[in-house]
Amino acid sequence: MKDFRQARWSEPTVFEIGAPDRRGHVLPALEKGLRSRSAVQDCIPESLRRREAPRLPELSEVEVVRHFMRLSQLNFGVDDGFYPLGSCTMKYNPKMNDAIAHSDKVHWIHPYQPEETMQGTLEIMYKLASWLSEITGTSRVSLQPAAGAQGELAGTLMIRAYHGLNGESSRRDEMIIPDSAHGTNPASASMAGFKVIFVPTGEDGCIEIEALKEAVSSRTAGLMLTNPNTLGIFEERIIEVAKIVHEEGGLLYYDGANLNAILGKARPGDMGFDIVHLNLHKTFSTPHGGGGPGAGPIGVKDPLEDFLPVPLVEFDGRSYFLNYEVPHTIGKVRAFYGSFEVLVRAFAYILTMGAEGLEKAAEIAVLNANYLEHELLKIRGFDIPYGKGRPKKHEFVLSCSRLESETGISARNVAKRLLDYGVHAPTIYFPPTVKEALMIEPTETEPLDELERFVKILNSVSDEAYADPRTVLEAPHNTSVGPVDEVKASHPKSLRLSWRMHKKRLQKL
Repeated sequence: MKDFRQARWSEPTVFEIGAPDRRGHVLPALEKGLRSRSAVQDCIPESLRRREAPRLPELSEVEVVRHFMRLSQLNFGVDDGFYPLGSCTMKYNPKMNDAIAHSDKVHWIHPYQPEETMQGTLEIMYKLASWLSEITGTSRVSLQPAAGAQGELAGTLMIRAYHGLNGESSRRDEMIIPDSAHGTNPASASMAGFKVIFVPTGEDGCIEIEALKEAVSSRTAGLMLTNPNTLGIFEERIIEVAKIVHEEGGLLYYDGANLNAILGKARPGDMGFDIVHLNLHKTFSTPHGGGGPGAGPIGVKDPLEDFLPVPLVEFDGRSYFLNYEVPHTIGKVRAFYGSFEVLVRAFAYILTMGAEGLEKAAEIAVLNANYLEHELLKIRGFDIPYGKGRPKKHEFVLSCSRLESETGISARNVAKRLLDYGVHAPTIYFPPTVKEALMIEPTETEPLDELERFVKILNSVSDEAYADPRTVLEAPHNTSVGPVDEVKASHPKSLRLSWRMHKKRLQKL
């Protein structure tokens, strides 16, 4: 367990290596008639010409390859080891789907092509939208949103537009959200112009029904909820929740971050949700994190189809085409038609898995999470504050509160020590309703022996915390970057986000 040692290269920036006139690539010959430098310059409008050559690094091929190889060894990803990042579903994704998404047939299409030359592309989008409608229990899906948060924003804008058409936009100005929800939920609701009303989580880990009843009123525009929720617990009274909101004229919005736990088992549309967003970059075969790439398609029930973002892909029996004529659409929420390569990965994933495979993936994700929770609760210092003893779905939230009070070791310290064992840290301090939270999601792609190894590792960290806290407090020890001054690291004067900033800092020193 302690054999992990991350590479430690004293690697300069790409600007600091190489030398003038070194070349790593030979450009193809210029077109006939453009053999000279001056001939090329004459083709470029004066307004677009640089006054001086850009100061780009000049490296040979071997220097480029070695530089980026060393940088890759300073990193850690799901291809390196276990990545139990809760509520983000950082699972291993099939490389075949990456290969398909990067094929020339996908990579070189252009959104400005005539539709008749994009029939294969549009067919993939049309079929994918149909499959996602079936999976979620909605009647129509738009593939346009570029990520889950943008799907949320599109959903809240549709709720506002729906009430606006009914003449109630000024009155229905409140969005109800559980206190354990993803942070993007209240952010999206606020951006759409709603006042956020939080409702508490009960001891069972589910939304408090009585508190919901008190929160719902004639001012309610909707409720944003994910099921299973952020604590990994299925909202068993979801039909009652939907009835409470609907009877007051509100709409239900489903955050699709946790859909991987119920694939083939339950559909948000059948639970009473009116709007559903999906994270294709989580559940359907695109690695998540690092700011992208992402795709957050949004599906709706019948009454809301006319509010979907455009364009929608249609099929008239002969050809596929893009439809911008949606009566009450909220318009476009991003350029062009969506993150197509991500859509292709999802298409390939669903096609190869099939209905039975998707259902099996959900079963294994739930089995892995419950096995891991059962074993980790045997370790000294850890507990489950909500829904203890209840079956979880894809994830669960441990509390290090007892460990912290007995040893001084916090969730942050535990997370950093895990890095020394070659395991990526779980999500920490989320949801904020759990003190010293460790949010763990093993996903369906991890084998039993990897789960057992993680149990042994966390048990070792607990033993260290009680026997020699300094070992944990001073972690990480085996990573490319050691403990950082967190206050200094987040201070604006410490940030160097470009080579120019870095160079200016070096000159001052």
